[in-house]
Amino acid sequence: MVAITRIRALGGSLAVTIPNEIVKKQRLKEDEVVEIEIKKYRQNYFGALKGIGSYKREDRMQDRE
Repeated sequence: MVAITRIRALGGSLAVTIPNEIVKKQRLKEDEVVEIEIKKYRQNYFGALKGIGSYKREDRMQDRE
């Protein structure tokens, strides 16, 4: 299963919280040993500027003398 979660400081360490949905589905219990894979989350901004229009000649800065 895949989940996006936040890392939190806990004393001098860092902790990752497992969402309750995954805990229930996998029937996880406290003190069980699990394997996790760490990947930094990268947000996709594709389409964020939708509707901005295309670059036109009028959009160009004019040289100033």
